[in-house]
Amino acid sequence: MTPVSSHSSMRTVQVLGGGNTAGGAHVRSLAAGLVARGVRVTVCAPVEADRTYDFTGAGAEHVHVPRSSDPGAVAALRAACTGADLVHAHGLHASFRTALALSGRRTPLVVTWHDRAYAEGPRAHFLRVLERRAARAATVVLGTTSVLVDRARRTGARDARLAAVSLPGPRTSPVPDDPDRLRPKVRAELGATGRPLLIAVGSLERHRGYDVLLDAAHAWRRLDPLPLVVLAGEGPLRGELRRRIEDEELPVRLVGRREDVADLLAAADIALLPSRWEARSPLAQEALHARVPLVATRVGGIPELVGDAAELVPYGNARALADAVVRLLDDPERREQLAQRGARQAATWPTEDETVAQVLSVYDELTRPAPLI
Repeated sequence: MTPVSSHSSMRTVQVLGGGNTAGGAHVRSLAAGLVARGVRVTVCAPVEADRTYDFTGAGAEHVHVPRSSDPGAVAALRAACTGADLVHAHGLHASFRTALALSGRRTPLVVTWHDRAYAEGPRAHFLRVLERRAARAATVVLGTTSVLVDRARRTGARDARLAAVSLPGPRTSPVPDDPDRLRPKVRAELGATGRPLLIAVGSLERHRGYDVLLDAAHAWRRLDPLPLVVLAGEGPLRGELRRRIEDEELPVRLVGRREDVADLLAAADIALLPSRWEARSPLAQEALHARVPLVATRVGGIPELVGDAAELVPYGNARALADAVVRLLDDPERREQLAQRGARQAATWPTEDETVAQVLSVYDELTRPAPLI
């Protein structure tokens, strides 16, 4: 653990909306690192987020603030931020609420954009308005990808920078199962014994591209042995996807939200990421760490994140997605090459320690007393 430093006089408030998995894991990791360096940390988030990420277990104080932007929630957030040296909001909605709560105060506001918010129709315009207001209210906007940094600048951010964001490791260290025994066990549970296993993980929402994935699955039905596609996640499209899988007799299983994604990936032959947009996708990072070949769409921050360690295809092109998978299944040497490249690429990503150090340097810059003239 890093020894307590002069930062023991600093108090920060981390604000989380509670809906983004990557954001919640990042705030937990950041809180733990800041506390280890002597910073006093308060995390404002829904109570269910503290149950999931255990901010108090990281040494932070947790204050329940609901996701809504009603006056009561904003007032609770404003009270929690009283006396803070700096406030750091994560995600669009949390950033907007925090900007409202800090209105009229000179407290520095750091905003991290982990991803983009999605909507269609009138709500899409509403989200663009929130983006502009949050970006312009922030002292510094940190984007997890260059694409998000550019978006923040176009939206009106005074200062937008690329953020170092690590993939947090597990909070506990149980004795792992023997991978040689675990892999066949997981594959048998999923029904993938003696056949290729393709894994996709993420919320069952429109922007994830699962409709395209089901289109691609038609091409895989002619393969022998027949690959099995497993989708791990929950969301509003579950019913629609289930009906398509049944009506079209597709080799796809919906397994719901899973806590053993690492085990699923370890058992997989290929990981799939067919999204319309991704920033620093946790699935992409976990797949490369696990040396599992990845087929992903060439969108958002994915090319920057994976480099040459994945097969990239255009979004919405089911034929390109299907063909990339077929080529990999037929080419074990290419799969091994991607596995090795993935491990090398993962080694270039920032560690949790480096992420905390970068964020703390921003905090120091924004809270440093002005020089006397």
